[in-house]
Amino acid sequence: MKFKTYITVAAMVAVAMTACQEDMGSFDNIVYEPNAAKLTTVLMDGNVNEASGTVSASMAKPLGYDVNITFAADMDKLADYNELYGEEALPLPAENYEIPEPTATILSGAVSSAPVTVKITNLDQLDRNLVYVLPVSIVEAPIEVVASKQTSYFVVRGAALINVVANINENYCSLKDAGSATSLGSMSQVTVEALVKIDEFGKLISTVMGIEGNFLLRIGDAGVPDNQLQIATSNGNVTDAAWQFDTNKWIALAVTFDSSTGAVNVYFDGVKKGSTQTVGYRRAVNWNSGSFYIGKSYDDARYLDGCISEARVWNKILDEETLKDPSHPYTVDPESEGLVSYWKFNEGSGLLIHDYANGYDLICNSAPTWIPVELPK
Repeated sequence: MKFKTYITVAAMVAVAMTACQEDMGSFDNIVYEPNAAKLTTVLMDGNVNEASGTVSASMAKPLGYDVNITFAADMDKLADYNELYGEEALPLPAENYEIPEPTATILSGAVSSAPVTVKITNLDQLDRNLVYVLPVSIVEAPIEVVASKQTSYFVVRGAALINVVANINENYCSLKDAGSATSLGSMSQVTVEALVKIDEFGKLISTVMGIEGNFLLRIGDAGVPDNQLQIATSNGNVTDAAWQFDTNKWIALAVTFDSSTGAVNVYFDGVKKGSTQTVGYRRAVNWNSGSFYIGKSYDDARYLDGCISEARVWNKILDEETLKDPSHPYTVDPESEGLVSYWKFNEGSGLLIHDYANGYDLICNSAPTWIPVELPK
């Protein structure tokens, strides 16, 4: 997990820099932490359990010998942070951080050290409703330390479960290596999920995911409203007027299918929108193919005009109680029993969509437009 660095309020930075300049003008040489005027923030979003950041040391001018500077947690500075930012942050517990190699060395003739790693661990042990701070200070140096540039603050706070999603308008995703996606084949029972927000309808067909002429979740068709979900199979299609989407609204879609009976159940936001049966389709779902797409079926024009997140495929029927869980649409354990693929669409850049369950990564036709969000609201 990467830290996010936020520059502090301009007036506060100006005060700090002024103090630093005054301090620096008082000594023949001094040492300081060059990023002490910034906050380094890690967000607890439930996706990862640890993070890492860095501190380093600099001097005003080089010396003819190596200079060792030691960093350590400095909880006495927590009061300074709380006063400066008007917060009531708690000290980050000792079991939630470590500084494996706390000594930074400025080599002879240089003015800056290599970075010192600060690890934040066991995020799942922390309360997402609280703010924790780890002040890290220069605690030992052979030359004078600038007091106003001595401490960096690592802030740990709760975040939304989903912070970025992918807009796949006029785009689609396919399996990067369909040949390796063996568990996506021979699924006699299947649950398909996706958190979607449709920006606009108006096309004959929009596609969620699946394989044309096999088993496909799509929206609209000839004789079907352009905002109504349809399960299209190789032997008949099923739909229902209750399966209609609103635009500009996040909907947690879940579809279950049992090949032994042809039973189909559709849920919007954990609420069952009706049950039906496929007319003649009683085969296992096979999506371990280069013909599997998210956002495409038959041709590129059948894209999904909107955003997608938390796309999942299970080789079992999820029960109604599970689907009603308020947190379920936004996160699940990647090691959950029966979870075949789990594409969070939270990368924030690039073409690759990582599969957190089995490594069946997707590759997009073009880079999605990455949209910052805070879900659930």
